[in-house]
Amino acid sequence: MNDRNNPKLKGYAQTLRREMTREERHLWYDFLKQLPLTINRQKVIGPYIADFYCAKAKLVIELDGSQHYEAGQIQPDQARTNYFQSLGLTVVRYTNADINLRFKAVCQDILTRLPLEGKLSPEVTDEVVTEGGIG
Repeated sequence: MNDRNNPKLKGYAQTLRREMTREERHLWYDFLKQLPLTINRQKVIGPYIADFYCAKAKLVIELDGSQHYEAGQIQPDQARTNYFQSLGLTVVRYTNADINLRFKAVCQDILTRLPLEGKLSPEVTDEVVTEGGIG
């Protein structure tokens, strides 16, 4: 993926990592960071910055706030999704409301998309579902 990175976006991606939204922080610190796979935050991929990216799973995880449903944002989001898909990546989108109201379901959905066979014990997987996070 590095050969497709846009170096002009690197600084902006670093700023976004420092200034994550409440929902991004929740998903990162309470779930994704603790998984036994490398997951990048605010990963530059071509002309875009993915909220979260797992290279091993070829998975882009996007969190959408209310601005993503405004008339002028729907088409750019679709173009971004199309670009990621053209690289063979799977894109999953969750709303901020999903993170705030259905965090356990979001975590479980993400788990089903990651190659974790043998890397998470059934107890840890169950903990994610029942407690909404690992650890």
